Amino acid sequence: MDVELLPHVGVASFRLGMPLDEAMAEAEAWGCVEHSSEGGRPPGKYVVANGTYDVEFVLLFESEEKECLTGIEVWRFRDEMADIRFLLEGIDVFRTPSDDLPEILRARGHDVVESDYGFEEVTDLSVRLANNSSFEYPVDEEGDPLHYDYVLVFDKNFAST
Repeated sequence: MDVELLPHVGVASFRLGMPLDEAMAEAEAWGCVEHSSEGGRPPGKYVVANGTYDVEFVLLFESEEKECLTGIEVWRFRDEMADIRFLLEGIDVFRTPSDDLPEILRARGHDVVESDYGFEEVTDLSVRLANNSSFEYPVDEEGDPLHYDYVLVFDKNFAST
């Protein structure tokens, strides 16, 4: 299965700016909501766990007033053999080595900036990439992760992330 990471738009069937109720309907198609914000209304995070591919989406709602989707986090599958790809401009962000992906994006004309917080941001695409998890993924000889395990798709029009 291929899942598109669409800069400024969304991930899979989740769309930035989507109202909470629509996002929760889409969440049911992807798995079950394992966690929701206090009181079940925004602001907050909603973790959507997909058991088939052992992947998680985290839907971010920052505003109590608007109740619209402002960002989508995707956490890498835990099964290395999972039949799923998360594609950014046709590039598998979770299987392309994390040392190579920023260079590939730069070669395509994108500005990739390393933050002081430990993530890379593709500024013109409003996409962040990181190695954030505590799960055991393949590592190199020095123990550094070989691939990214986290991506955030957001849009400055919807969020202050």
